[in-house]
Amino acid sequence: MYMKPHTLIPSSPPLSHLLPFFPLRRRHFFPSPLAPTPPQTDLRRRRFRLLDSSRRFLFASMGEEKEAKMEEEWPAWKVRETFVEFFQGKGHTFWKSSPVVPVNDPTLLFANAGMNQFKPIFLGTVDPNNPLGGLKRACNTQKCIRAGGKHNDLDDVGKDTYHHTFFEMLGNWSFGDYFKKEAIQWAWELLTEVYKLPSSRLYATYFGGDEKAGLAPDTEAREIWLQFLPADRVLAFGCKDNFWEMGDTGPCGPCTEIHFDRIGNRDASMLVNNDDPTCIEIWNLVFIQFNRDSDGSLKPLPAKHVDTGMGFERLTSVLQKKMSNYDTDIFSPIFDAIFDAIPERKRARPYSGKVGPDDEDKIDMAYRVVADHIRTLSFAIADGSCPGNEGREYVLRRILRRAVRYGTEVLKAEEGFFSGLVNIVVKVMGDIFPELKQHEKRIVSVIADEEASFGKTLLKGIEKFKKCAEDVKGNIIEGKDAFLLWDTYGFPWDLTQLMAEERGLMVDIEGFHKSMDDARERSRVAQNKQSGGTIALDANATAFLHDEGTPTTDDKHKFIWLQDHESTIHAIYTGREFVDSAVAENEYGVVLSSTNFYAEQGGQIFDTGSLEGPLWKFEVSNVQLYGGFVLHIGSFVGGSGTFSVGDKVVCKVDYKRRSLIAPNHTCTHMLNFALREVLGNHVDQKGSIVLPEKLRYDFSHGKPVQPEELRRIEDIVNDQIKAELAVFAQEVSLAEAKLIKGLRAVFGEVYPDPVRVVAIGKKVEDLLQEPDNEEWLSYSAELCGGTHISNTKEAKAFALISEEAIAKGIRRMTAVTADGALEAIELARSLQQEVIDASKLDATELEKKVASLRSRVDAAPIPAVMKNDIRQMISPLQEEVRKAQKKVAEQNIQRAIKATIENAEAALSDGKSFCISLVDVGSDAAAVREAAVKVIQQKGISVMVFSVDKTANKAFVYAGVPDKEGLWKGLEVVEWLKVALGPLQGKCGKGKAGLAQGQGIDASKLEEAIVRANSFASLKLSGR
Repeated sequence: MYMKPHTLIPSSPPLSHLLPFFPLRRRHFFPSPLAPTPPQTDLRRRRFRLLDSSRRFLFASMGEEKEAKMEEEWPAWKVRETFVEFFQGKGHTFWKSSPVVPVNDPTLLFANAGMNQFKPIFLGTVDPNNPLGGLKRACNTQKCIRAGGKHNDLDDVGKDTYHHTFFEMLGNWSFGDYFKKEAIQWAWELLTEVYKLPSSRLYATYFGGDEKAGLAPDTEAREIWLQFLPADRVLAFGCKDNFWEMGDTGPCGPCTEIHFDRIGNRDASMLVNNDDPTCIEIWNLVFIQFNRDSDGSLKPLPAKHVDTGMGFERLTSVLQKKMSNYDTDIFSPIFDAIFDAIPERKRARPYSGKVGPDDEDKIDMAYRVVADHIRTLSFAIADGSCPGNEGREYVLRRILRRAVRYGTEVLKAEEGFFSGLVNIVVKVMGDIFPELKQHEKRIVSVIADEEASFGKTLLKGIEKFKKCAEDVKGNIIEGKDAFLLWDTYGFPWDLTQLMAEERGLMVDIEGFHKSMDDARERSRVAQNKQSGGTIALDANATAFLHDEGTPTTDDKHKFIWLQDHESTIHAIYTGREFVDSAVAENEYGVVLSSTNFYAEQGGQIFDTGSLEGPLWKFEVSNVQLYGGFVLHIGSFVGGSGTFSVGDKVVCKVDYKRRSLIAPNHTCTHMLNFALREVLGNHVDQKGSIVLPEKLRYDFSHGKPVQPEELRRIEDIVNDQIKAELAVFAQEVSLAEAKLIKGLRAVFGEVYPDPVRVVAIGKKVEDLLQEPDNEEWLSYSAELCGGTHISNTKEAKAFALISEEAIAKGIRRMTAVTADGALEAIELARSLQQEVIDASKLDATELEKKVASLRSRVDAAPIPAVMKNDIRQMISPLQEEVRKAQKKVAEQNIQRAIKATIENAEAALSDGKSFCISLVDVGSDAAAVREAAVKVIQQKGISVMVFSVDKTANKAFVYAGVPDKEGLWKGLEVVEWLKVALGPLQGKCGKGKAGLAQGQGIDASKLEEAIVRANSFASLKLSGR
């Protein structure tokens, strides 16, 4: 759920006896540190001066002891703990925060609300065996990042005292259990009776309806609030403020907000939802009743849910009586660390909480930017992401570069300071979020590398700007160029503006925003393509099946091989509605009572095959799982056929295709095991795809895997294949499975209970009997619901084809197994033999063969280790070729010089002041040039040298005159060369230091070219 930001004044204690009433709607834009400050109205300047002077007066009058007491009464840890304990006392299960990097949700860049991980419950697609499936009430503190997509606070962070890219969201949920009455009652109880907030300062809002959308007012919420608040403090608002949506699609519904008046003793109703700094929203209670589809339409959800969210940082500021989130004990240790990180000779002043015109040097803005962004980067990297070039990785890169720029340019911190702040984040938040402690070294390493890289990128960006400025038409830099600087080089808009102003130029702001909008649209389209594509069961569809009493699909038969399976059609879906019968020429999704098809999940591709009846065949091209219902998607074969709900069918899986997938999946497990054995325990799975033709595995590792490490990894997998180890699988309780020593699972994944354990070389029951046995570390054991081979010998062979980086700290391996691996190995061996045979060739043949071999080896789908070995074999041959080429080049130079000098001497004896020479050095332009230079140096006359590559029918020509300006006694070098190149259909360069070169594409006209060159020189030098 989403809370709207509100302006907070840069102050800590209440200002009720000093601050006048300002019923203004304020929307300030405070520029970044490099931009000129826009003009402010006198009223705004007066207001900020008043607030700042009030702050100083109150601090002086209250004294530090009282200020400290406020923090001691409600330290941040106690605020968080009190919330969780309160709702646990109301029967809520504490549910751990999901990672900020969403798992299996392509619609989100980052987790931006507490409800994200509960989305399958709201949509009705949760697996009944998943622990989420039985959840009725939950509470937690969720890690959130808002820096991309619909909810994006990045560009506002630092300019005020309330925006954050990373924050915690305290939340409680009801999944088809309690609804509005209990949600509102408990919120009131916690705020007024536990946190002891004065009820006279609380206001409530509710959804006032929207006629255009056909949505009625939420009078139910209003009536409940009137039990606690007078009518003049229960306010109605429209969709903008009181209708919550997670994104462009997904669960949504009306909400009621609780606002707190920081001043008190007044009527603040006009300030609610009016961006006033003294009356802020602290809690949003969302009543999820609808789902918004991709076409924008709203559909009622089958069950009503409650989703509440209270900004932890904001609540803490209220309880600690601070007027800014950044003034609390959540941020003060980070500000201290930033201050200490700046060298004394350059040190900026400590953080003082100023904003807008009062923050003239932008020092406080920079503190806020750096403090916020180091939290965001630390959590994102700990949860498996890192700065990169696309999607969420690119957003993180922008965040890091923004922080580094403010830190170095405004706070005068030295390069590399940013990674040094990770430790204070770990100290402040590592107890509640232990993943920070676990991954601290990696976080520091990734940020340090990215900082260093940014320094180089910034220099490239400056060069790019200079080029844009030189090529500008008129005095306006195009918006698309400014966007390129922002998008690719991390240049903020205001930096581009400033650099333009220094050159008397302007920037096309409309073009910049258009380019940004275009980029966002491309991203949105790509995201929609990723998350959509075929017939799918949404929340309404799964709810319909439940309402009809349709049981979920029994898919335990998917683990049985080489047997057809009889089943019954329970439902037929068109993508829009359920129908009783299916006819040819349309695509359908079919739900069966039971199935032996594997639905896509856990990285493994779906099964294909057919459903067959007496007179028809339905080709299954895709199989997906929605809330326990397996959907078989496909169409009739041959354009004819029909079936109806209740018909019997025979499920025929394409087991030949599955037999290609299964060894790839089992070898993925063995690869996972081998990676930890060779690279270390820091390796975590970051994604995988198991296809018929290959497997792909992503994992955390901070540097390239070396060839010898690749060899050991590949050998471990192949040794297990040769050992003919049995593959065991057993369904056990999730709690039992987690006790097994060395058990592997995907970080952030939610597993069903009971869960399936797949072990290689050891029975699962043995693992369960002694779960803490150190011996199990020598075996591969994973939580997995995929299909596998029964013995490793069925994989035949394993070959790692490639290893590469896909993001900072994330590597990707691609491999093949079985016949694909054997074919790759055989191809590599044939290439090895070719290299051996090539070593016996003479120099001329070797040169051609080596060039061909190297390009073929680079492109060949062969094991990476063998590819490296072959490259090592080719390397001495390449060196041999280079030596031979060098020897030939030296011989060519000597031959060309000798022939040209002899021609020059003959010309001089004939009384000529120029010579033309034809040398036999083929396409060796260096030898041609050297011959021309030597004649000028030794004989002091003009010269033109020709050589012909007969195979390519090309002529190479160099001309020179003794004068460095290229003009000697009336003969201009470039003009002379152009005359000669005419018959050859050639072109030449501008010439430099009396030399010019050219090349012709028709060497058959060489004699004519020489005649013309001779005549032109004779004419120009006649009488000289």
